[in-house]
Amino acid sequence: MLCLRQVCLFTLRCYQARTLCSDLLLSQINGCTHEDEVFSLVGRNKARLSEKHVGVALNMLWQLQKKRPFLLRTSDYVRNHSQFLTLCILAESKVERMEDEVIVDTLYSILRLNVEDHISLAKVLVTEAWKRLERLSLPALSKFALCLYKQHRHFSPIIGQVAHIVDLKLDSIQDIRILSVLMISISDVITESFRDRLLHKAQQLLEEKNEVHFNYARRILQFLQNVRLRYHPLLEKCNRIFLESASHLDIHSISHIFGLYEQLGFDNAEFRLIAKQLLSETIDDYYDPETFAKLFFALGPMAGSKKLKIYCLIPCNLFLFVFRMASVLHKHLDSYHVLQLVKLTQYLVVLCCQDLELFAKLKTLLLGCLKSTVIPADTAAIIRVLAMLPSFHVEEIIINKAAAVLPQCRLHHLNCIATALVKWNHHGQLHWQNSSELCAKLLQKLNDCGFQRLQKANNLNLLLEELTHVNGEWFEEVLNEETMATCKHLIDQITWANVLPLSFFLIKSDHRCPALFDRIASVTVANIDKVPPSEIYFILFLFSSLNYDPPDDEEFFKSCIHHLTSNLSHLETYHLVLLGHVLAMAGYFPPLLITTIFNVSFLSKLDAQLEGSYLQRVHSSLMKLNRAVCLECPEFHIPWFHEPYCQRVFHNSTSQINPQRQHIHRMLIEILGGSNYSRISVLTPYYYEIDFECVLDVNKKPLSYMVQNILLDGVGAIHLRHDIKDEGRKALPPGAQRIALEFLDSKAFSKDYSRHLKGEPAVKKRHLEMLGYRVVQIPHFEWNSMVLSTKGEQLEYLRKQLYTEYSDVRHAV
Repeated sequence: MLCLRQVCLFTLRCYQARTLCSDLLLSQINGCTHEDEVFSLVGRNKARLSEKHVGVALNMLWQLQKKRPFLLRTSDYVRNHSQFLTLCILAESKVERMEDEVIVDTLYSILRLNVEDHISLAKVLVTEAWKRLERLSLPALSKFALCLYKQHRHFSPIIGQVAHIVDLKLDSIQDIRILSVLMISISDVITESFRDRLLHKAQQLLEEKNEVHFNYARRILQFLQNVRLRYHPLLEKCNRIFLESASHLDIHSISHIFGLYEQLGFDNAEFRLIAKQLLSETIDDYYDPETFAKLFFALGPMAGSKKLKIYCLIPCNLFLFVFRMASVLHKHLDSYHVLQLVKLTQYLVVLCCQDLELFAKLKTLLLGCLKSTVIPADTAAIIRVLAMLPSFHVEEIIINKAAAVLPQCRLHHLNCIATALVKWNHHGQLHWQNSSELCAKLLQKLNDCGFQRLQKANNLNLLLEELTHVNGEWFEEVLNEETMATCKHLIDQITWANVLPLSFFLIKSDHRCPALFDRIASVTVANIDKVPPSEIYFILFLFSSLNYDPPDDEEFFKSCIHHLTSNLSHLETYHLVLLGHVLAMAGYFPPLLITTIFNVSFLSKLDAQLEGSYLQRVHSSLMKLNRAVCLECPEFHIPWFHEPYCQRVFHNSTSQINPQRQHIHRMLIEILGGSNYSRISVLTPYYYEIDFECVLDVNKKPLSYMVQNILLDGVGAIHLRHDIKDEGRKALPPGAQRIALEFLDSKAFSKDYSRHLKGEPAVKKRHLEMLGYRVVQIPHFEWNSMVLSTKGEQLEYLRKQLYTEYSDVRHAV
């Protein structure tokens, strides 16, 4: 018994000593401040490392890296260290004895250290976690799901199992961090009803929390982007979180948020201004290539293809910034992947960069990427930006590469390739033998691929997704009609969820399609409470800009107006102005909306939020709304306060009289009997500019003007407009009539066969008639027709238009 007691005491002392030693080792690992300290402890204590020590050591290596700025991290050094390999081997051998959380933490740590997914440790950890999936805590489950997402296992059976567990436990999740991670991780394997439950839960948790980290809100946006859904209540809530967290945002966060906003079709003036301010304050700190690229990518998506828009986001020292950007890029171009090179090239061109040497380097790198890529989207993107480069000499390999990927291309990719080919052919940049013949064959193949893709389309949502980024002459001339036919074939698939992208496409195509318009109107009215208020603008714009009234137009517009006026507080200030203008085009002036806009505090807030091209666009809409209210709704007693704005706009613009208008004016002079009987380019009250004006007395005889201050000789002569104050706009003799003649070019009409007069020229005609004019509109397709091929026929046509009491293009066409 005594011997047995001594053996037990000895064993206990050894166990206690080992435990004490182990706890000390654990404390030492947790206290490390550098990776080398961790590796030193591992090297000296290999035989004593338990599964817990190994897990803590690997986690500590990631925590030490995490504390460093991104560009100062040394993941390569860590992964290549001999003791890191030792840790991985030990972890793999002890994985079955690890606790659940340790397994997930270890997997997360090695993935964040950029260890390849296919190494045996990663596989073993995933397999072991999968075995324990049902018993993982919610925090561990969310971290494991994130690991699977980072491994691109978006559609794997294990993700399906995770989604099933989330479905069962959704009501018990009370942490928005955990929920947001799970949402993006399972977004590819969920049903529409499950998606809606997740959105409802996320909205509930966001509303319950007073403070939410901006990263959680960013993940919610990522989820919306993954499921391709614009859910405005969550978008607006997340945007509010970003505004409240503005002081914590850096270029990386701003870049990511802007990218998501672009994908989701969302914009917020307040966030844009805050982002610009943050970038302006720290722009001189951006020297590394990764951050420089992100700066461009933050500003570029919000800029689109118009230079003015990018100017309003980049700080005022734009050209100095572009020069410095180019100088830094010279050193680091080799470090960018293909899509970064594509974006950089696009934005450098948009920003008018003059560094030809930089463009030459970009061309070489892009051509190298083109030769090696097998991805149709990348091929199309490279060809698109190569066509943007100045003085680009097209090589035959580009044509061959394009031809090889055509059958796999989506409509957007086909459009990119076709646009580049047309441009190169037009500018004579195809120099090799038989280049024109090759180009013609490729364009024909492009046309065939486009037709085949449209004819096979059987899902409207997928089609609209492809049409989002399609534009340009090739698509308009070759595929627009076929696309309209396909949309009409799929008309029963139009729902409240896709009326917005369909409206976008119809606005862009400039086509009036009554069947599609009527379906959009009926679906909108039937589901008006489901349509986000901010989306109503684009639906209304479709009908107003193309001057189309659906069968139940009163019900349609009243339903939209009621929905909007019930949600005014949820809309941006500039949205309200744009809405007011688009409703005014259709002849609607909701009192609540009008009085809200024409309020001093509202207008002050509007000026504070907008600048650059955004201010120009919104200010122009505000002026047009102000004009419409003064002319059509004097009972509102809204003053005309845009006189200085209009004077400034016209003073700063230099217009030219095109040869066609000069020709028409000479004929008017001949018909009326002298140059003193007509005026050209006249400014009316409320600053409409009309092409020609004349006055006929009660006997239809022309009345003379004073001598005109105008140049008529020479093509494109610069002219001075006749202002409304030139002659004090004298009262006309009894029975006399002031006539406005307007030459309407192709922009005034829809592009379909109906050639219907669009909203803006229709409103102008309505307002000019209110100002006392008889309006004569001369459509380009009548003036340029074979019927009016001789001077005599044109003179007779003008004479008939002048001396006929009523002339209405809408009914004449």
